Amino acid sequence: MARSARATITQVARTAGVSLSTVSRVMNGNPTVDAALAERVREVAAELGYSANPLARSLVLGRTQTVAVVIPDLANPTFQSILRGLSRAASDDGFHVLIADTAEQVAEEATLATATRRRTDGVILCAPRMPADDLAALLPSLSPVVVVNRPPQEATPTVAADYRVGMAQLVQHVYDLGHRRVAYLAGVVGSASGAARRSALDEALTAHPDLEIIEIASGVDFDSGAGSADAVMAADVTAVLAFNDLVAMGLLSAVGDRGIRVPEDLSIAGFDDIPFARYTTPPLTTAAVPGLELGQEAWQAMSALLEGRDAATSTVRDPALVVRGSTGPRPS
Repeated sequence: MARSARATITQVARTAGVSLSTVSRVMNGNPTVDAALAERVREVAAELGYSANPLARSLVLGRTQTVAVVIPDLANPTFQSILRGLSRAASDDGFHVLIADTAEQVAEEATLATATRRRTDGVILCAPRMPADDLAALLPSLSPVVVVNRPPQEATPTVAADYRVGMAQLVQHVYDLGHRRVAYLAGVVGSASGAARRSALDEALTAHPDLEIIEIASGVDFDSGAGSADAVMAADVTAVLAFNDLVAMGLLSAVGDRGIRVPEDLSIAGFDDIPFARYTTPPLTTAAVPGLELGQEAWQAMSALLEGRDAATSTVRDPALVVRGSTGPRPS
C-alpha cells in the first residue's frame, strides 16, 4: 500500500471500511472499539502515514471537532446531567463540547445559538425557552442542529423526556394517597416542559372531579420554592407538586422552619430526581428524568448528522415515578 505523508482521516476510514468516528475513537485510544477492528484501523493509519494531530485533522476535515450546547441554566443539576451524558459521548468520538448558558434570558437564546454555531460544527439546543414559531424559524440557520426537551421539530432531530407522563404519575400518586386539594408550583413562563406538566394536571382534573389544583407562581430554583411557602400555607392544601426538585427542596426547608411536618401535615413532590433528592429530610418523592441517556442520545443524533447519516427524528423517554418519604396519606 502506498504511503502518503498527507493522509487524511477520511482516507483511513475509507481504506479500513469504517466510519470517521470509529477512526477518531481508535486514534484517541478509546477502549470501546473492538480490539480486532482497532488493530486494523491502526495498521491502515500507519501504512498511510496518518497522524491524529488535532489541528491538522480539523484543517483537513474543515471542522473544529467541537459542538456547542446552549442551555438555559448551568446551575440546574438536570441540565448538568444531560451535559455529562452528552460530553462523555462526544469525547468518545473525539469531539469537544462548548457550553453556552443563557441564564434564562429568552431574548438572548437566538443570538447566542447563532454566535456559537459560527465557531463550531453544530449546535445542540437544550430546553430552549423561545416560542415555538421563533424556534422553527431559527433552526434552519443552525444546521446541523439537535433539540433537547422540546416537541418534535420539522426536519430536526429531537430528544426529550415526556414531562406530561411524569406529572401524570405524580398527581395520580398524591390522589391515591387521598389528597384532594393540591398546589402546583409553576415554573418558567413559556417553558415547553411546563406546558406538558399543565396538560397532565388538566387531564387529572377531568378524570377526578373531586380534585382541586391551585396553581401558585414560582420559579425554578431553591429560593423560588422557599419563597412560595407563605402562599402554599395560605392555600390550605395537603399536598404540593413542585415544578422541579430544587423548588421542592426550597419549600421543604421553608415549611420545616415554620413547624410544618412533612409528610404528616403536608406532602411535597419534586420533579427530575437530581442527585440531592434522595438525601433531603425526608427524602424527596419525584419523577426521575433520564438526563444521562438524553445527553447520550442527543450526541448520537448530532454524530449522525455530522457524518451525513440519517438521525432519528424524535426520541422520547418517560420519566419514572420515585416514591420516597416526602409524600404520605392526607392528614385526617
